[in-house]
Amino acid sequence: MPLSVAHFRRKVEDFLGRSDLRLEDVDVYLTIQDPEGEILAGGGLKGDVIKCIAVSESARSLGLSLPLVSRLVSIASEYGTTNVKVFTKPGNESVFSSLGFRTIASAPKAILMENGRGLESYLAYLGKKRRSGVSGAVVMNANPFTNGHRYLVDKSSSQVDNLFVIPVREDVSRFPYSERFRMMEAGCAGSAEVIEGSAYQISSATFPTYFLKDLSDASETQMRLDIDLFGRQIAPALGVTVRFVGTEPSDPLTALYNELMKEMLPSYGITVIETERLCDDEGPVSAARVRKSLDEGRLPWRLVPSGTLPCLVAEAVRRSMLMELDAPLKPGLVDPERCGAHTDMDYSLMKGSIDVIRRSFINHSDEKDLVSLGKEVENDVLDYTSGVNTYRGAIFSQLIMAKAFLEVLSRPVTDPAGLPALLQEAISALASLVNPTDTSNGGRAVKEYGVKGALGMALGGYEELFVSWLPYYRSVRGEEMGLQKTLLMIMSSLDDTCIIHRAGYPRAQEVKAEASALLADFSVGGLKKMDEVFLRERISPGGCADMLALTILADNLLNQ
Repeated sequence: MPLSVAHFRRKVEDFLGRSDLRLEDVDVYLTIQDPEGEILAGGGLKGDVIKCIAVSESARSLGLSLPLVSRLVSIASEYGTTNVKVFTKPGNESVFSSLGFRTIASAPKAILMENGRGLESYLAYLGKKRRSGVSGAVVMNANPFTNGHRYLVDKSSSQVDNLFVIPVREDVSRFPYSERFRMMEAGCAGSAEVIEGSAYQISSATFPTYFLKDLSDASETQMRLDIDLFGRQIAPALGVTVRFVGTEPSDPLTALYNELMKEMLPSYGITVIETERLCDDEGPVSAARVRKSLDEGRLPWRLVPSGTLPCLVAEAVRRSMLMELDAPLKPGLVDPERCGAHTDMDYSLMKGSIDVIRRSFINHSDEKDLVSLGKEVENDVLDYTSGVNTYRGAIFSQLIMAKAFLEVLSRPVTDPAGLPALLQEAISALASLVNPTDTSNGGRAVKEYGVKGALGMALGGYEELFVSWLPYYRSVRGEEMGLQKTLLMIMSSLDDTCIIHRAGYPRAQEVKAEASALLADFSVGGLKKMDEVFLRERISPGGCADMLALTILADNLLNQ
């Protein structure tokens, strides 16, 4: 059934509603219909989970469940999934058993079944992690890992001989599983062992409403399934007899989950210990609070361990570059609606490149050498773009700012007000290790016209950015055209080697004067006229765009 079509979606919703079910997110939904088009039976598949199975009351004697489920299992196999799970009512257990499914968790109103050896394989993995002595476990999403998570881990570790941290594996969070695992490993070092997560602990298979944050009638049943699976299967395999959780003062769903754990797990021989959340003057130190700060253009480095910082800085890099890209009416530059003065770039390619830069920076952030880091990131982007130079200049400026910031925070910061000066010093020091080149367009402009170029600006610690561009950006940040005005501010003073390469040095000087005049008497009409001229002359102030993104990044990093 094409659920993207409103008519068919309503038809499926009405059919499920008659069985007191609701349509959830699925990759495919199949139906068996009578000659008049009435749905007799239906079921969906989401990843490796069969869901939304129902048979109309008039057709329940026709044996339609077997062919329906068999076809869904076949489709899952075509997708490469050989281990399929299903939520169903206890009364349907025999239907699925006949198709090779076995029950792996039970609750009063539902059971969870699977038809492969996925759980068996995961339990075997857990068995190899088992240790002598008293073992405890913490299950966490850590999106991202904060000092609050570290506090819970440290408190828990002091009460057992062995502590295992199990990450939520489901990739529906802002930070993907690989990054969250990396943060947890760094943050838990010395206190706990982080083991691989699975689809058998807080996932769409065991606990889908965890991610929806919807305290519905189905939530308690799904929580009970998740807890039963942990108590009956996971804890015994790992040798865990203590489950640690943090208190939940605000989220009713997690609070109910904690209460159900305290009710159910003792019957499996598991003690539940609840630890008060770490708080500061502004409240609980939580992942939600960190994400909110990032969305507001602030990097809350005080709230996270050092191992989390590369991921947060990468998020700030992505945000700053995306803000520049998304800004409309930038003369000669790519935006969501047009390609500017470029013939080999568009919005989709640029946006995808930003995502690659973010991911690549995290993957290679352990590189000690800035040049090596830059080459790794640049190569990843060129692989993605098939050789199109979307962000070569921005990669240098963004990475040197990001790496300098991480180096500054690797040492104790006693006075946050001194961060800008420390950041400039670190940028200059990193830039001094880079060998200049005159083979690039920018390098040739530096040699021929004596302009600073990308490396020269970095050697000076981006002085003009901190002294002029950043204060100006902060003064217009709340305005509708604040980004465009900041771009003009940068254009009025920067010797942009991109413009010099495309239009020549004399024209580049004229562009600086035109930008200064438009900024002094700003109008949207004037911006449009400048854009028309730049498109006609194929002028692209790419270096200025890089500096706009860098100015936004500096603002993000220095805002707490």
